[in-house]
Amino acid sequence: MQTTINNRVIEISEEELSLKLIDFLRENLNLTGTKNGCNIGACGSCTILVNENPVRSCIKKVSDIIDKKVLTIEGMENEDGTVHHLQQSFIDHGAIQCGFCTPGMVLVSHAFLLKNQNPTREEVQKAIKPNLCRCTGYQQIIDAILFAAKKY
Repeated sequence: MQTTINNRVIEISEEELSLKLIDFLRENLNLTGTKNGCNIGACGSCTILVNENPVRSCIKKVSDIIDKKVLTIEGMENEDGTVHHLQQSFIDHGAIQCGFCTPGMVLVSHAFLLKNQNPTREEVQKAIKPNLCRCTGYQQIIDAILFAAKKY
């Protein structure tokens, strides 16, 4: 069994199928950018993309990603190793705050912008609503997403 994570084919053993997806990513693959904020799928810090759709990795099992394409925050970088323009926009607009929610926020925003390259402020607010920012940096996050949308 296998899956593709950040454009790398990963072989999955039978024993790994029942692991929590977030634990597999962080502990088995050392992809520690994915954060575990609540462990019940409520906060969005653990958001990754599976087939370009946001998924809460803290409530999924490895078996849920077999034969699928997974993107974590580590996979957002450009081929030359620089940060993706969405990530740079978060930096430039002061949308990082403490940084704990940032990986999930960037990925949910990326999924949204792949489908809507010309969003309104209200559409962005609705798209990121499932992801919580404890630092209340929402205005800067929305500004960053709207700015980055121009390059999608």
